[in-house]
Amino acid sequence: MPRILGVDIPANKKLEYSLRYVYGIGPTRAKAVVAESGLDPDRRAGDLSEEEVNQLASIIGDKQYLCEGDLRRERTANLKRLSAIRSVRGMRHMRGLPVRGQRTKTNARTRKGAIKPVRK
Repeated sequence: MPRILGVDIPANKKLEYSLRYVYGIGPTRAKAVVAESGLDPDRRAGDLSEEEVNQLASIIGDKQYLCEGDLRRERTANLKRLSAIRSVRGMRHMRGLPVRGQRTKTNARTRKGAIKPVRK
């Protein structure tokens, strides 16, 4: 299993799809990285040599894409900032409610969790 940026990418998938397992790399960036590397997009990730894996990792690093730990830290810092300034979005994140204006009277079960029965 090849490792890119500390993540084991699946060896049995095509290169374009296996790169998506890195947090912060989606379909568009994966296509761009494979195209820039000059590798065949139909190759499997397990067939890559060590130099080719390093080449992919260096392309991601050179483009200065926020990936993995850096991206997770930035997102966490953004949420902490919203909570610290007591904005509406920050308060709704803290309370576990939908953040972007969705209705909560009937739906929002994914965000609010299972219905809790009221006891007398």
